[in-house]
Amino acid sequence: MEWSSSSFLAWFTLLFILTLVLLLKQRRSRSLGAKKRPPGPPAWPVFGNIFDLGTIPHRNLYKLRFKYGPVIWLRLGCTNALVIQSAKAAEELFKNHDVTFSDRKVPESFTAHNYNEGSLSLGRYGSNWRLLRRVVTVELMTNKRINDTAFIRRKCIDDMIKYIEEDVEAALARGETGELVVSHYVFVMAFNLIGNLVISQDLLNSHSKEGPEFFEAMDKVMEWSGKPNLADFLPFLKGLDPQRIKKNMERDLGRTMKVLEGFVRQRIEERKLMKKMEGRDFLDALLEYEGDGKGGPDEISAHRRLIIILVNHQSLSN
Repeated sequence: MEWSSSSFLAWFTLLFILTLVLLLKQRRSRSLGAKKRPPGPPAWPVFGNIFDLGTIPHRNLYKLRFKYGPVIWLRLGCTNALVIQSAKAAEELFKNHDVTFSDRKVPESFTAHNYNEGSLSLGRYGSNWRLLRRVVTVELMTNKRINDTAFIRRKCIDDMIKYIEEDVEAALARGETGELVVSHYVFVMAFNLIGNLVISQDLLNSHSKEGPEFFEAMDKVMEWSGKPNLADFLPFLKGLDPQRIKKNMERDLGRTMKVLEGFVRQRIEERKLMKKMEGRDFLDALLEYEGDGKGGPDEISAHRRLIIILVNHQSLSN
């Protein structure tokens, strides 16, 4: 009991000191920059305007527009947020201040395994981001590339229908109802589609060993990435990770990367033995990349290759 009381007192004291320092820092920053900021509702200590968002944030933000105008300043915990709610204000922002606001705040969960560094939407603007944009745009997003791969999308959909029909028939033969989890087959189709676009081959089938494992892990990754995290709004909680969101993200993201690593390693061995089929895909572009000496990396690391492939898989499958 004595240890428990002293431990509680120590934690309470630490939290009190951190809160006091945070309040003083926020008060000083508000006094220095309040005159330059857009209007917004008054903020609570520590929590800021989090409570103003309520359970339906988009509706509450819309209501705030009638009181404070189309440009609103909010403080979400320790994070400053600028809310734009008109076409005119958005045009002004993106036309004249796009570089200033180009970097987005990265949720703590997306820093697991440096996941954010492979994302166009979360990566910091700079030479690495420009490299990623160039590779993704040229190798995946051009009209020619999209038109040339139409038959691949058709093939993956046909395979999905075939897998469903085969599994329903097998289930009925066993005396079962034939009910299936359709989301599993859709995911396998999407993963094979990206597999064909990225490494020119089907990666999974409905009976593959890696399929259920990757499906389960990726489902968890999307769950952790969308879950509200206190550490995003109160930075002093990042080290504690009280909701264990980042820890879980590291575990499940690591599982997905392990599956991808096997396929990438296979391609590298094929290239060494000159067994690559005709045509050049996204993975070839990542493996063949060489820096231009203008500030970007000389090559794309093995870890970053996995992250780029995984991010683009998730983005395109969504």
